[in-house]
Amino acid sequence: MQTPGTEPLKRQLTVAGIWLLAINGFIGAGIFGSPAAVAGLMGPYGALLFLGCGLLMLTIILSFAEISSHFKNTGGPVQYTRRVFGPFVGFQTGWAFYIARLTAFAANVNLLVSTLGFFWEGAAGGEGRNLTLFLICALLAWVNVVGTKQAMQSVGVLTLLKFIPLLVLVLGGALYLSPEAFGLHAAGTLPDATTFGTAALLVIYAFVGWEAAVIPAGEAKDPVRDMPKALIYALLTVTVLYTLIQAVSYAVLGSELASTERPLVEVANAMMGTTGAVILMIGVVVSVGGNVASTIFTTPRLSYAMARDGHLPAWFGKVHDTYNTPSRSIIFFAVLVFVLSVYGSFVWLAALSALVRILIYMLCIATIPVLRRQDEGGEPRFRLIGGYVIPAIAMIICAWLLISVSLLSVLTTIGFLAVGALVYLYMHNQKRGEQA
Repeated sequence: MQTPGTEPLKRQLTVAGIWLLAINGFIGAGIFGSPAAVAGLMGPYGALLFLGCGLLMLTIILSFAEISSHFKNTGGPVQYTRRVFGPFVGFQTGWAFYIARLTAFAANVNLLVSTLGFFWEGAAGGEGRNLTLFLICALLAWVNVVGTKQAMQSVGVLTLLKFIPLLVLVLGGALYLSPEAFGLHAAGTLPDATTFGTAALLVIYAFVGWEAAVIPAGEAKDPVRDMPKALIYALLTVTVLYTLIQAVSYAVLGSELASTERPLVEVANAMMGTTGAVILMIGVVVSVGGNVASTIFTTPRLSYAMARDGHLPAWFGKVHDTYNTPSRSIIFFAVLVFVLSVYGSFVWLAALSALVRILIYMLCIATIPVLRRQDEGGEPRFRLIGGYVIPAIAMIICAWLLISVSLLSVLTTIGFLAVGALVYLYMHNQKRGEQA
């Protein structure tokens, strides 16, 4: 089992590095399509909804900021829940999180290849598709194996390239902003409570994905100080960006925004013609690329952490002698993703991701009272003001999110947790046999 002084991975991540991972967790392909759905439900009030939902998500982010300040080792939610609820819950948290991230990654890689087909038709079908999938998985695995610094540089470059088209869209679209563009000067009715709730659920799911950034705490230079800062900075960045994107999109296209299939591409086309549309399509490719690059950095650290805790074979916990990276976990993850991407039909597995995230949020937030008692009088931690008010609001928001979870999601999650329980029992019996 890991202790704070035994983490063999190099501590190289700064606030900026953790921020990059959180930003790429937030921003995938969703923001390129969600403005249309939000406009259809909320009309000119969509931008205000993004701002409001960002503030709601802040309660969850702040809760995680406090929780993360209590830990210095790799694992994130695995470590949080294991310390408070025991090794079985810690393992199940990591197991479900790993499966959810794996299937989401495979889906995003397929989306990336499909989008590349916009520029090169051969990449989206037949052997060309399989070769493209292989090259993407192999390149990402190689970059992550050869070093944390190299992996974070690639994430940094992709993040910069991701922001460029979005900033061009926002800055160019700012010229269209006016009260008249939104029709707010005219008498109108606000969306009803049901419509508002549906739209809010849709928007809040655009604010998930950041939680993977807390996993590589064992590679952060000062996780107690840097994790809280990076999470808060990332949420503020994304909230401002999402709000401006929605505002600009509605200002440019008006009510027509709700009926577009590729809203941001259409906005760019209206502003800059074909050149703008191509720039935004490149933005989709880079955005999804940044998302998968950050995922392959963080997710293998889950299997690494669980192996270091003794709940997966020790093979997953081995660190590369030269590069000091969890190379075996990285390669295993890349191979698994490639196989799923080529042969798997995992649309039905995507339902698992939303429920797992909500349950992990709730489990982690529930650790706060115990962590406060355990670390009372110890080294300084990030501490929320207002006692348990903010965590309580975060819990209520998570419970509200559960309303949208389908029965398929619940059954799928139960199935995977049952498999996880069998794996845990097998590893537990193996350890008992070795100790006998």
